[in-house]
Amino acid sequence: MAKVHPNAVVSHTTYHQNILTPSPLILTVWKKSLLFNCYGFTVFDSNGNLLFRVDNYSTGTTTQILLMDACGRSLLTIRRKRLSLLDNWLIYDGETRVNPRFTVTKRVNLLNKKSLAHVTATGSKKPTYEIEGSYTRRSCVVYDEKRRRVAEIKRKEAAVGGVAFGGDVFRLCLLRDDMDPAVAMAIVIILDQMFL
Repeated sequence: MAKVHPNAVVSHTTYHQNILTPSPLILTVWKKSLLFNCYGFTVFDSNGNLLFRVDNYSTGTTTQILLMDACGRSLLTIRRKRLSLLDNWLIYDGETRVNPRFTVTKRVNLLNKKSLAHVTATGSKKPTYEIEGSYTRRSCVVYDEKRRRVAEIKRKEAAVGGVAFGGDVFRLCLLRDDMDPAVAMAIVIILDQMFL
């Protein structure tokens, strides 16, 4: 049976030390919490070290999700925007509730079926990132404002025999150094909530 990750060693390095790797950075995302009876995500780097985790006791769509590093420290808080006509999510630093870094809005455009959502930095009028593709098929591309590919979500295949994992195990590929891995993972979490 193929492994989800290369090894099971939990890294005790901090998140900030792990992002100094050269591009592309390929992460393995497992849609499973490390805690029993929890819903969440476990994210490994290419060496099999734990990089991020999400542990929620509620299943399905939730109003607040916390992205943590391997040691359980809060990196980003993702909150659903209340009383909004569109499916909007806010990304905050740490566990704060003021001054969101980004707003993620689900695209509802019958003319452009490729576009899933766009991410706008606080204070900006134009989208910072545009997400296209199909999240349910684990085939998405994240473009920046200059239309450069900055990240991809892809199905993961086993190294031996090309056997594909199910939809709960996939790759998050960061193609540019300026793409923050935590923000990219927050986008994955929000897509998962939007397209359950």
